Amino acid sequence: MDAHLRDLRYFVAVAEELSFTKAATERLFISQPALSKQIRKLENALRLQLFERARRTVTLTAAGAAMLPKARALLAEWDDTMRVVAQAARGRTLTVGFQTRIGRGLIADVTEAMAALLPEWKLSFRQVSWGDPTVGLGRDEVDVAIAWLPVPGGELSWQVVAVEDRWVALPVGHPLAARTSVTFAEVAGEPFVALPATAGPLRDFWLATDHREDEPRIAAEAETAEETFEAVASGLGVSLLSAGNAEIYHRDDLACRPVTDLPPSELAVVWRTTDDRKAIRVFVEACSRCLCAVAGQPASSPSSAPSPAGEPSGPA
Repeated sequence: MDAHLRDLRYFVAVAEELSFTKAATERLFISQPALSKQIRKLENALRLQLFERARRTVTLTAAGAAMLPKARALLAEWDDTMRVVAQAARGRTLTVGFQTRIGRGLIADVTEAMAALLPEWKLSFRQVSWGDPTVGLGRDEVDVAIAWLPVPGGELSWQVVAVEDRWVALPVGHPLAARTSVTFAEVAGEPFVALPATAGPLRDFWLATDHREDEPRIAAEAETAEETFEAVASGLGVSLLSAGNAEIYHRDDLACRPVTDLPPSELAVVWRTTDDRKAIRVFVEACSRCLCAVAGQPASSPSSAPSPAGEPSGPA
């Protein structure tokens, strides 16, 4: 039989985490029942058992342990092949992924810096749905991304280039719109417009789940920032956003106010850890110089894994 690459990725995630729940929610961003079903289908197709399942533990069988290094090698080889093919197809064009408008004067400044240092390279930009927590990097759709943390660790590295307070977007007629600022307790009970479930930890960050006593009330989900603010303006709910995006997405039918007691958000330039091309390094350095200079911050050191608490890592 021929196993699909997706099945091998699912198998490796469970084998490394030794937890179906953790592999599903933190690595694969799918439901745990869906993951269990796919692993069962793989085992049935192979006619062997890969995992021993107990009530609270998961362990590899002898067959599973033998399969793990081979599956890793196959996936690594395929990922490398696709990366080389994608880079060859793009030529000397660096494709930049983003999920919210970049703004902040970055595009013009970085384009100028790239033209001076790598005049043979061009930049192109691609908007990616909130539903992809890797901002297009995981599927090789882009070479580098400007993204809000947290992003999945392991295969991605990042450097924080801006730190911005979290605000809340409200319908313009909302009672709190008359205030100059609010606390999170004042908005936590409101219905929220959320990122898709597949956004994983980033969805939780913009719902501020770590600062809630109760589960958030989800009024709607949105795939893009534009969809989010349309939903807020129509009165479906409220949404957290960064201070910079409150300015970039200014609308007459929205009221954006600072939330005084939440930790700030972090904007980062993100790239695949294994991508050591000079163009990537130049782009990262250019972003850091441009945005950190505007914000009056020193450039942070690169990071490649989330902290144990799940907050974005890397100095701010």
